[in-house]
Amino acid sequence: MPARGRDGGISAAATGSGKRAGDGYNRKVKQTLIVCILLAVVSLGGCRKNIQTDEAVRQGILSYLSQNKNLSLNAMDIEVKQVTFRGQEADAVVVFKPKGGDPSSGMSMSYTLERQNSGWVVKKKADTGPHGAAAAKALSTPPAAAPGSQIPMPTPSGAMPPGHPPMSAEPKK
Repeated sequence: MPARGRDGGISAAATGSGKRAGDGYNRKVKQTLIVCILLAVVSLGGCRKNIQTDEAVRQGILSYLSQNKNLSLNAMDIEVKQVTFRGQEADAVVVFKPKGGDPSSGMSMSYTLERQNSGWVVKKKADTGPHGAAAAKALSTPPAAAPGSQIPMPTPSGAMPPGHPPMSAEPKK
């Protein structure tokens, strides 16, 4: 019978190999444990939060709108009607309606959002023209001449441009 060591295993001297008989089993358990840990880390690392949802786009739009201090979000129902995802961008149509008001009195806006980190951010729009008081001023100040011509444009007041011959109020026969 082989000699046994203090821990009850077969001693290295008794096997003649210089190794303990239980070392192969322990090595396989350690290797299996390491492989399992690596698989768990890789599979968990591959999981990313899916943000291609209407709700994620809605959160990005609400975050953008909340930056405007002149806007009362609590007084509106905001509904994302349509979202189209295009890789790192998304296009959304959003309907704004007054709370408790006539649903037909709402308006819709289109937004383009960009995927950043773990969410959507509204891209800044290029100014499409003057708004509000600036638009009224632009309309009241006509250009001196039509583009590419020497002919003066009519003024909003109905007055004739300088140098125009007088017109009579009576129609010609």
